[in-house]
Amino acid sequence: MKKFLAAMLAMALCLVTFGALAQAYEPDRTVKYPAGKLVIYGYGNPQAYEEQFKMWCAMHPEQTEGVEIEVVQCESAEDVRKKIMLTYQSGAYEDLPDLIATQAATLYAMADTGIVLETTDYMDMLKDDLLDGVCGDVTVKGKMYALPVSFRPQMLYYNQKILDEYNIDSARMDTFDGWIEVGKELRDKSDGKVFLTSISPSQKAWGYVGRRGFWPQAEAHIFDENGNVVWGEDAGVRQAMETLNTLLDEKLVLLTQVLQPPMWDATRNHEIATFYVGAFWDEFLAKNVPEESGEWRMMPAPTYDNGLRGAPVTEMFAIINKQGETKYEQLIKDCWYDYMFTAEFRNAYADLMAEKQMPCWNPLSKELSADAYWQQPAEYYGGQSFKGAETEGLVNSAPNMVITGSDVEADQIIRDGIDRMIAGDWNMEETIQNIDAELKAKIGKAQ
Repeated sequence: MKKFLAAMLAMALCLVTFGALAQAYEPDRTVKYPAGKLVIYGYGNPQAYEEQFKMWCAMHPEQTEGVEIEVVQCESAEDVRKKIMLTYQSGAYEDLPDLIATQAATLYAMADTGIVLETTDYMDMLKDDLLDGVCGDVTVKGKMYALPVSFRPQMLYYNQKILDEYNIDSARMDTFDGWIEVGKELRDKSDGKVFLTSISPSQKAWGYVGRRGFWPQAEAHIFDENGNVVWGEDAGVRQAMETLNTLLDEKLVLLTQVLQPPMWDATRNHEIATFYVGAFWDEFLAKNVPEESGEWRMMPAPTYDNGLRGAPVTEMFAIINKQGETKYEQLIKDCWYDYMFTAEFRNAYADLMAEKQMPCWNPLSKELSADAYWQQPAEYYGGQSFKGAETEGLVNSAPNMVITGSDVEADQIIRDGIDRMIAGDWNMEETIQNIDAELKAKIGKAQ
């Protein structure tokens, strides 16, 4: 423990002496924060946030003496939103967390309520030093209301050993047409044993290959710029639906629940050749099939003719407006700043996460992304750099679908319709038209 604290103190001295990468804003390293508890509501693996803030406090002991970090595990971004809105509306501001993890749709729903603090002035000083597109999802009606934490693209993970066995060049999968042709070849050469990819048959397909997958890459729209439902006549919707339909009709997908034991069993048995999924997949792939170390590789998501790669998913922090009780706003911003722009802190944190086998996302600053640390080879991927591949996947990434106040309801309608298509209850045309009709009947016009 003494060695750890000594290392943190030395690192803090480096930050003061040499500064950080971005110069438009510099944290005040002399501020003394009040003793108390900084509470974070998160979902997924929020313990990573706890480690981040604890490490930062250890680096700045004089500023943070008496500050404790507490993380509350929630089920999802929507669960976080519901919990804090109930507390906020009751007027019990002191019971609110200081910080929440959230996503674009839930941030949109909260932006106009006053519960999250606007971050426009702060982010305007730093946005030019961030990767292109990073601030898109934290922006609502021209103002920013969050701090982007991760910006992770849709990727294509593929098993090189399977491709080698069937003499297939991975470069053929650069486009969706090529990817599908590879799938047909694998199906035929393996007598149906090897599937191109897998898709969850219930309630997960829209999230994994829809809103963050084929649809944004095809530049699809649920609503037009005036909020009118255009699902039924949108060319991008049709192109994305045709991709999904081809995968199903040609029997190129193994229908299995995502992240469940049967899917990993099929992976071990070399029945799944590729995963079209977000970069986060690395956290689960290496942990669940460690015996396949050296077999897997990554490449940017395939493209349609428009050349757009996978749409990134933005995870973000939103600072809660505790109506006079918001005492850790600057601490949160300064910790986030070092996480994004200070190599000593970010790289040490990444090493800690690797040691603990916990997730750590690539930096979002342009300069840190090019740092040699983030290009290191990964044994699991046969010497390919996972971190480098993830950054490469952001090049020419598709913009995410436009967020509206009606997306939560729209997503459920679409999710149910896609599930019925996967189940074989509806064909592609029926799915398109039935979803369109239900969107018009239940939503009419987006908020």
